Amino acid sequence: MNSTNPVAVVVGATSKWQADGRNTHLVHGGPVDDRDLPLGIRWGVGGALAQRFAAEGCSVVLTTRNAANAAGLEAAIAASGGECRTVELDLVSEASVHAAFERVRTEVGDPQLVVYNAGYLEGRDLPPDQELMEHIPVELFDTALHIACRGPFLVAREVLPAMRRAGRGSLLISNNAASLRGRKRYTGQSLYYPRTMMRALAQALTEEYSEHGVHVANVVIDGLIDSPGTRGLPAAQRNPDAVMDPEQIADAFWYLHTQHRSVWTHELQLTPHVTKPSV
Repeated sequence: MNSTNPVAVVVGATSKWQADGRNTHLVHGGPVDDRDLPLGIRWGVGGALAQRFAAEGCSVVLTTRNAANAAGLEAAIAASGGECRTVELDLVSEASVHAAFERVRTEVGDPQLVVYNAGYLEGRDLPPDQELMEHIPVELFDTALHIACRGPFLVAREVLPAMRRAGRGSLLISNNAASLRGRKRYTGQSLYYPRTMMRALAQALTEEYSEHGVHVANVVIDGLIDSPGTRGLPAAQRNPDAVMDPEQIADAFWYLHTQHRSVWTHELQLTPHVTKPSV
């Protein structure tokens, strides 16, 4: 049965830095304890977005490759009185993306707000002597392309037609500073070159769909995001003022979604006050 509330989908609702996330395991050697941390940061940006949208009265759909990853987040939203469900989605598979959004349309309704928040860690575990591009395995590069470029294209293709027909809707893309220009990948960093294509896709979709009433925006999250897995990092310990609050990031996304169409923002860069904005 379709929901009577506006439908908001968060693609990539769980964080690789959550207590039992992939990056948390990679960096800390296992899970960390998040029981004393605020709910707003336990699942990173995706979780903060989902909680904010639910608090605003949206029927929220969480997407993740494995529903178990989002069980805690879904329970937290339900406990606060929000409407939420989880749909499994593998961004590498066109069939999975289509099936997931077909389920959303059938069970909840056409999304009015979609945030593409998918992340990946491919590249982080390459050793120092494999820092240059010539050492990057093709399958690693393919995964980065899938998540950073092909994935948002597939999601856009699923949600934009209904938004165009309705003459309203928001497709917001969660990106990072690597999207601003091509830059060297240093040891310990993900392979983020394809993020520039994610930004270019957002720009092209803006030109194509704004006149149809659809708001497309690229959000550059320019810094380290607070989460269970990042709190213990040396950079966060040295300079806590440079750590970004996921709930404040979620506020920025809601601001974009609710902007009057006479003053739409199509790219928003969020940078902590103690650091210089990336260019």
